[in-house]
Amino acid sequence: MIKSLLFAAGVVACGVALAPSAQADGFYVNPEWNGAWSGSEFGGSVMDAHVGYEAGSFYIQGGPSWVSPQGEETELGFSAKTGVSAPVADNIDVYGEVSFAKYKDIDAGYGLKVGGKYSF
Repeated sequence: MIKSLLFAAGVVACGVALAPSAQADGFYVNPEWNGAWSGSEFGGSVMDAHVGYEAGSFYIQGGPSWVSPQGEETELGFSAKTGVSAPVADNIDVYGEVSFAKYKDIDAGYGLKVGGKYSF
């Protein structure tokens, strides 16, 4: 199943990259590297190669993900996230995001992010 999802994400990524901008409205590619430290000790990293779609204040993205715990082998998996933001007053927005990641030998991980933004 994960291999099928990764293949589909790769096909979509190639299509988005090769499509004329008029046909790719709302679609984007979002490569992202995240590293983790505890004090000065490096714990590992995750590299995501997401393809996403954005419509107004809503977005959804997903694709292959490589987790590299320090001192261990890199493992390929799948990750995705979706989120929304909304204005609640002049210069004040609230936002939320839900995320998911799964690798073969690691339990599924879930994330929840909520926050606000004040613009000056």
